[in-house]
Amino acid sequence: MADKLVMMLLTIDPDHPHLCGTPFFQAAAAAAMDVEVEIYFASRACRLLKKGVAEAIYPSENKEKSVYSFMQDAAEAGVKFYACGGALDANGVTRDNMIPELTGVAGGAAYMSRVLDDEWKSISY
Repeated sequence: MADKLVMMLLTIDPDHPHLCGTPFFQAAAAAAMDVEVEIYFASRACRLLKKGVAEAIYPSENKEKSVYSFMQDAAEAGVKFYACGGALDANGVTRDNMIPELTGVAGGAAYMSRVLDDEWKSISY
């Protein structure tokens, strides 16, 4: 079984919160299985990295758990969050307003190096 997983959040968008919980739930599950997990945020998914955005949305109508809670679960399990620098700028995310769970900024080359590495499996959302 593979022990490294990279995930790309490209079509995840806070304007569609019902789609936003699953990647973090699955990332936390993989991390609980001792899998090294990295999530790369691109495009409008970077809005989730701005304080208050993910806290205010829920993936289901019962509103039991916010998207941010799912993100925190993943981060606490050891999942690393990386963001595209250009997408951060385009979505108004700055060092002053980003969530503390963001591991760092990494571009397309970093993500592609994971995808092309035979030791890593990949999932895109």
